[in-house]
Amino acid sequence: YYVWDCAAGTGNLLTGLTNKYNIWASTLDKQDVDVMHDRIDAMNANSISGQGANLLKDHVFRFDFLNDDFSNLPKPLQEIINNPEKRKKLVVYINPPYAESGTGVGRTFKRNISTETLIYRTYKDKVRKGINELFIQFLTRIYFEIPDCIIGEFSKLKVIQSPNFEIFRNLFLAKLEKCFVVPANTFDNVKGSFPIGFKIWNCKNKVRFNKIRANICDLKGVYITKKSFFSYDNQKGKINDWLRKYFDKKASPIGILHNNKNDFQHNIQVRITIRDIKDHTTPISPNNIIQMCIYMAVRHCIPATWLNDRDQFLYPNNGWKNDKEFQNDCLAFTLFHGQNRISSNEGTNHWIPFTENEVNAREKFESNFMSKFIKGKIKPDEEDNLFSVNEPKAHYEVPLKFSPEATDVFDAGRELWKYFHAQPNCNVNASLYDIREHFQGRNDKGKMNNKSKDETYMKMITNLRDKLKLLAQKIEPKVYEYGFLKE
Repeated sequence: YYVWDCAAGTGNLLTGLTNKYNIWASTLDKQDVDVMHDRIDAMNANSISGQGANLLKDHVFRFDFLNDDFSNLPKPLQEIINNPEKRKKLVVYINPPYAESGTGVGRTFKRNISTETLIYRTYKDKVRKGINELFIQFLTRIYFEIPDCIIGEFSKLKVIQSPNFEIFRNLFLAKLEKCFVVPANTFDNVKGSFPIGFKIWNCKNKVRFNKIRANICDLKGVYITKKSFFSYDNQKGKINDWLRKYFDKKASPIGILHNNKNDFQHNIQVRITIRDIKDHTTPISPNNIIQMCIYMAVRHCIPATWLNDRDQFLYPNNGWKNDKEFQNDCLAFTLFHGQNRISSNEGTNHWIPFTENEVNAREKFESNFMSKFIKGKIKPDEEDNLFSVNEPKAHYEVPLKFSPEATDVFDAGRELWKYFHAQPNCNVNASLYDIREHFQGRNDKGKMNNKSKDETYMKMITNLRDKLKLLAQKIEPKVYEYGFLKE
């Protein structure tokens, strides 16, 4: 085989390869070429110790892969690229840059960096949005201008998972033979909790990517497990498409669900509040509260990690509709989860899951909606005509039955509410978020503290969180069974 690293930097990726006569290294910066030449000199001077770079100086050269013409390549490499049979033995072996043109939060953006290249201008109409990524520009040129070669490349998994790259996947017809995945911070100067995969593409085999089962390694390269990754391109839809079915325009909202994109990395933005904002929100009403709580529970019952960062939540099958225990588990999970940011400081709190008597409240609550909903007592025109309920009356006359795990969560929550209502001058209408703020306080930057000096509260909130974790573990298998996630 022939090996060409066309984004070589100082040549670290080529360390360990032995046949220097079949290896080429090119890079954008002349300074990097000089470093590699110095390393070659060091290898030649210390051949016994093996220090330096095992390369040929004539095979190491400056070349702007995204702008320069292939006629500027060394003649032996040109001969390989121009020969259909030799191309099949060429491995383009790269760790390209991950910068993206544009603006965004939590991503490596550099304004206009990729729109300045020849490859961008040549393929932008064909590849569309994906061409903004520099590593996609590398893959695009290799695939179309060095046909039938083999590509071994490190890159983010959006190339195989992200909806924005579906057009690219339709064009990039190559078999993904093998893949392993590591945390992003395995690489120097890379920040963020996301996966980077090394992928071997066989460009001779014209197939569209659909699925790969990859090896997962830790920061030290030690094998952990295997995991499947999917393109999701043939799915019925994503979870936000499902959510739109339950948008209730008629009833007055009891809260607002903040939903964003369909992957794990955006789960931190999925929460419930009273205050409305314009973008990515869905009103919660008595008509859709179960579906909204299913959405919340599905998004949060499985912790987001570096490994599942790009996994997509999907449009489910209909199995959940007849599973009342699953639905009620999701309601319980949502009521007591940390991303339930309902606060009586923003308006009427309709989310208190207990009656005044259950928690020894000092005064009557402003709203008893949630405890009545749980007991099956919410009917049309109740609560001073606050809610317009369009579903059959019988739907609201059946008390909800909870699993043992959900019941344990309610029991732990009830003890916490009781303890709070025993405090002097407490806010009678407090939500769980308000209770946490009361005991934990905020730092000088306005962020809620993680702990409280009140040891009794800490025991109670820890117990509640432990019970919530057990409930999450009960919900998790149903997330896969009903198709919200793929295994």
